[in-house]
Amino acid sequence: MSVKKAVLAAGLGVAVGYVAKQQIDNYQKITPEKALKQAKETFKKQGPISGSWIYMKPEEVERNGLLYNAYRGGVTRNIDGENKQFEFYVDVETGAVIGSVQTA
Repeated sequence: MSVKKAVLAAGLGVAVGYVAKQQIDNYQKITPEKALKQAKETFKKQGPISGSWIYMKPEEVERNGLLYNAYRGGVTRNIDGENKQFEFYVDVETGAVIGSVQTA
């Protein structure tokens, strides 16, 4: 195999890999870590957070008559000297918080 053919094959391989990565990124759902980060940013707008968690496996959740695949997680905030816990659901497709409730 000549050097010219080897360089051409390598260039073609890089191009195909780049296009494939772009397609995968477009169709990939949000990761649990990214979902938690976005939820924490949303909660931080109303005050500091002292702890957080998220389940790694999505659940099917119904909100307002619509079904979502969502990650369930929670945050702990210190409000007026007391720790308050909130649970939330983050949409797997968009990363948006679709519901939250104070649990303790």
